[in-house]
Amino acid sequence: MVRWWLRDIRGLRGPWRGRGAVLALVLWLAPAGVAAQFEHLPAALQQAIQMQGFPEESVGLLVQRPRDGAVLARLNAGQSFNPASTIKLATSLAALDQLGPHYTWTTEVWATREIRDGVLPGDLVIRGTGDPGMTMEEYWRMLGRLRQTGLRHVAGNVLLDASHFELAPKDPGAFDGQPLRAYNQAPYALHVNASAQRIRVLPQHNGKRVDVVVDPPLPGLRIDNRLEAGLGGCGTWQRGIQLDVDREARRITLSGEYPVNCGEYELLRSVLEPEVNHAELFRLHWEQWGGTLDGEVRTGELPVLYDEPILRHESRPLADLIRVANKWSSNLMTRHLMLTLGAERYGPPATTEKGRQALVEALRELGVAVGGMVVDNGSGLSRDARLTPAQLAAILQAGWEHPHRPEFQSSLALAGLDGTVRERFRNGSNRGRMHLKTGHLNAVSAVAGYVRAQGGDDLIVVVLVNHPEAHRGPGHQLQEAVLDWAHKL
Repeated sequence: MVRWWLRDIRGLRGPWRGRGAVLALVLWLAPAGVAAQFEHLPAALQQAIQMQGFPEESVGLLVQRPRDGAVLARLNAGQSFNPASTIKLATSLAALDQLGPHYTWTTEVWATREIRDGVLPGDLVIRGTGDPGMTMEEYWRMLGRLRQTGLRHVAGNVLLDASHFELAPKDPGAFDGQPLRAYNQAPYALHVNASAQRIRVLPQHNGKRVDVVVDPPLPGLRIDNRLEAGLGGCGTWQRGIQLDVDREARRITLSGEYPVNCGEYELLRSVLEPEVNHAELFRLHWEQWGGTLDGEVRTGELPVLYDEPILRHESRPLADLIRVANKWSSNLMTRHLMLTLGAERYGPPATTEKGRQALVEALRELGVAVGGMVVDNGSGLSRDARLTPAQLAAILQAGWEHPHRPEFQSSLALAGLDGTVRERFRNGSNRGRMHLKTGHLNAVSAVAGYVRAQGGDDLIVVVLVNHPEAHRGPGHQLQEAVLDWAHKL
C-alpha cells in the first residue's frame, strides 16, 4: 500500500512535486476523516474495480478538473498502458493544432497531352494527397466536374498516382486475422469509401429466395450468390452467412442458410485492393457521366509537373473529418491524419516514421510530457502503442486550453446520442453530458474525455484497463461506474 502511494504521488506536477514523500506520510498517519479528504482513489471506485475482478495494477485511472488541475481520483497514473483507440485523441489534437481546422486535402487531375475537341490523346492522371474522407458521392461529383471541363474521351490510360504516401506493403489480416474488415485497411493516398463495399442481403417476400446487392455496384466485381432461404435464430455469427473473397478473380461468394425471418442484413467489407477499388469506381462513374476510355485504369505516376491540373478537388475541412474519425473511431482516417502531419512537417512523401515523429513533436509543443509514449500508427489498432493515464489526461487538458477546443471537444462521441456511445448512457442524467473517446481491443478497454458534473464542473476522465477480461463486460461496467461517479460530483 505504501509503495502504491509513493509511486502515484511521484507522478504529481506543479506545487506537489518535491513534497510527495511528506504528503504520503501525512496521509498514511492522518485520522481516517482527514485522509478521506485527500483520498486519490475514493472508496466507490475501489469497490467498482474489485467488483469487476481487476487487479489494481491492471487499471489506470485519472479524474481531474481542467480549470485548476485538481486531482479527484487517481490510480497508476504514471504507468504505461495500451490505450487502444483513445490514442486518437493525441492524433486528432495534433492535427488540429498543426494543420488548423480549415485544412483540406487536394486531389488533382492532370492531362499528359493537350485536350482537343473533348478528346485526350494521352493519359489522364489522378493524383492524391491522402484525403481521409473521400466518399463515393464526392468522387462521383469530382468526375462530374471533370466531364464539365469538356473532356469526354480518354484515348490513353488513367493513371492512379498515390505516391504521396510511401509505405511498406502490409498484410491487412496481420493484426487479428480479419483482412476484409474496413478497420484493418492500410492507408492509401487515393482511398475512396475507405475501399469498402456494403454487401446487402435481402430476403424476398415469398420467403423462398435471398438476393444479394453490393453497393457500390462495381462493374468488375462478380457476385456468386449461393445463399439458401431458411429459418433460425438471428443471433448467429453473420446470421449463418459464409463469405469467401477471391481478390485476384474479383469475386465474392456467399453461401449458407439465411434465416429469412430476420429481415435484411448488411456486411461492410473491403473485398478489393485499394487501387482496384478506385479503378472500378472510376469506370462506374465516368460511364455514368457519359465519358469513355480506351485504355486501362492502373497505378502510375505523373511523369512531369505540367503548368496546371485540369481539375482540383478539395476535401471537406479537417474540423469536419475529425468528427468522423473520433465519433466513429475510424482507424484509416486517423492513420491518414498522422501521415499528413509527417508530410507537412518534413516534406513528402509521407512515411509512418515521419508521421510518428511529427505527432510526438506536436504533443511536446503543446506541453505534453511524451517520455515513454509509443504512438505506433496513431490510430490505436496496435499491440505496441503505449501511454500513461497522466499523458492522456495532459492531452485532454491541452485540448481544453487550446483555441480550437470547440472543434476538438465536439469531435468526441456524445453519450447516449451518437458515435461509439450512442447506445450507452441513454436513460440517465449523463445523457448528452459526456464527450467521450472509447477504445476496445482484445484484453484492452479504454475511455477518455470530458464529463459535465452535476455540480457544474467540467471534468477530465481517463480509464485504461489492460487485462484478459477487459474487452468483455467487466471493462464496460468499470467505465460506466467511473463516468457515473464523476458525473455525480
